[in-house]
Amino acid sequence: MRVTRLEARTCVVPLQKPIAFSTRRLAERQFTLVRLRLDTDVEGLGFCYSGHTAGHLVTDAVRDLLKGIVVGREIEDIAELWEVMYREALLHGRRGAVLRAMSIIDIALWDAVAKQAQMPLYRFLGACQRETVPAYASGGYYGDGKIPSDLAREMDGYLSRGFRAVKMKVGRLSPREDAVRVRAVREALGVEIPLFLDANNAWPEASVAITAIRCFAEYAPGWIEEPLMPDDINGHAEIVRNVDVPVATGEIHGTRWDFALLVERKAASVLQPDATVCGGISEWRRIAAMAAAAKLPVAPHWVPEVHVHLVAATPNGTWVEYFPDESVINLARLFQTSLEVRQGELVVPQGPGLGVALDESRVNQYAVDAWG
Repeated sequence: MRVTRLEARTCVVPLQKPIAFSTRRLAERQFTLVRLRLDTDVEGLGFCYSGHTAGHLVTDAVRDLLKGIVVGREIEDIAELWEVMYREALLHGRRGAVLRAMSIIDIALWDAVAKQAQMPLYRFLGACQRETVPAYASGGYYGDGKIPSDLAREMDGYLSRGFRAVKMKVGRLSPREDAVRVRAVREALGVEIPLFLDANNAWPEASVAITAIRCFAEYAPGWIEEPLMPDDINGHAEIVRNVDVPVATGEIHGTRWDFALLVERKAASVLQPDATVCGGISEWRRIAAMAAAAKLPVAPHWVPEVHVHLVAATPNGTWVEYFPDESVINLARLFQTSLEVRQGELVVPQGPGLGVALDESRVNQYAVDAWG
């Protein structure tokens, strides 16, 4: 079975209203889509968040750098294709837009090969869970005029929809002001519900982050996510040594080599690889195996359409991040399929491959270029 065609497209999807987290304010989200076809007429799909500006860079990397490597190759050569793409991209990336382009091609390859086998992806990879996987409701962004009581109602609303864990943003305000927000949410949730905090690289160095995290500690966060810039691995290790709150990170890290440093330096309590960022499903599985050897849990960063399968096929996979509010993460607008939530868990799709189908009319509505 050979890949006969590969094409990519950029979509820009406006948010219903601007949102903010610690370091950024967003009015839209940009996505790159990839679809490839086999000589058996089976089609594979890949997709990723390509930023809030210049998302075409990911699409360009697919078209101009990587497409020629993949077309004409045997679908069974996924591992070799990964190595060839990575080596070809050494001078252009190894991280960022080029690695995202690699990632979504790799995802499309796995989607296609599982479809060819007429199996859902998680079963093709080797299932360890068969029906549902644990999910937490992610939200809690900053918004104009949004006060702590509004935030508490939002997060409590996720519980009323059946979720048994939630995540909110911190880091945009002073630690004392953010602690008021965290306290309001904890009081609304009660003491038993896991409450995760996401700082999105908010603090400049470890001592500042440690001071901030200690302000939240009395509210028993399940973890503090991305307290520092991702490259400050030593700083993350210092935080791990000096606070009782678990440290989670990895959503912007790429490849097994980044994660090897996090593991070796004991810089995280929870690893959060994103298959659309770190190198695709192929690399995500290597990272998860490395984490298992170090007795670390894996809780992947959003894109639940992919990660529901990976957590279902990974013994040390824990949570899938899910955004109930489409006004925050709007990738799902491009799909005609949607994940089912059952009592706060995600139902693993049983159709072939990822079980995701594009809504072509929506894709055409938001696309800023043609398939190419």
